[in-house]
Amino acid sequence: MEITRRDILSVGGKLLMIASVGATFEQITGAKPPPDSYRMASHWWGMIIDIDKCIGCGNCVHACSNENQVPKDYFRTWVERYEVPEGYVNPRVSSPQGAIDGFPPSKQTSLKSFFVPKLCNQCADSPCVQVCPVGATFVSPDGVVLVDQDYCLGCRYCVQACPYGCRYLHPETETVDKCTLCYHRITQGLTTACCENCPTGARQLVDFKNPNDPVHEFLRNNKVAVLKPNMATGAKVYYKNLDGSVR
Repeated sequence: MEITRRDILSVGGKLLMIASVGATFEQITGAKPPPDSYRMASHWWGMIIDIDKCIGCGNCVHACSNENQVPKDYFRTWVERYEVPEGYVNPRVSSPQGAIDGFPPSKQTSLKSFFVPKLCNQCADSPCVQVCPVGATFVSPDGVVLVDQDYCLGCRYCVQACPYGCRYLHPETETVDKCTLCYHRITQGLTTACCENCPTGARQLVDFKNPNDPVHEFLRNNKVAVLKPNMATGAKVYYKNLDGSVR
């Protein structure tokens, strides 16, 4: 069966057909097809991040780089350190090499210091999807923003449109690359590489459609926020106790 690009972009979601067509799934995601038991429409993936638990070790960045063969000096996820010195209103922000090797001891005398992991926010109303001129960037039926690199023109429109700075042009393929929420793992029943390697559990993969997922209790019982809520992107990465200075 031959599937055209028009089929993939048809009503009902761009990936509705790839669950039954392994070659197409592999072409887009770089992964083997999910098991027959996996139903895309039954999931709506996202992530929760507990700022208080992040220790800035960089394990998540390192794991992501190894899992996804991220080119050197590029990052699908990274960690920033925010330091608020005495007498300053705005914090100092640092992220040496994306924090892939953690952070050196701070030389600043700060009123407070904390770490903020960042990644693609898997927006439900993604600006990157809206500006792509050929539909290479799309949202899967289970809520993950993906890029079909066979159709990506490398025009960088999506890179500029992303309000979170989460996209880059791959130096070898010259197509856009970004966090896929380890789509090749989560469709096999695994968690993401970054969550699996976080020693404190600061990052957790969540499924908003699963009524038994702890995310529902987490959202009810904690002060949570998304990055740049004024952008109205429908971001699905929720932060606990996010400081108002984080940008």
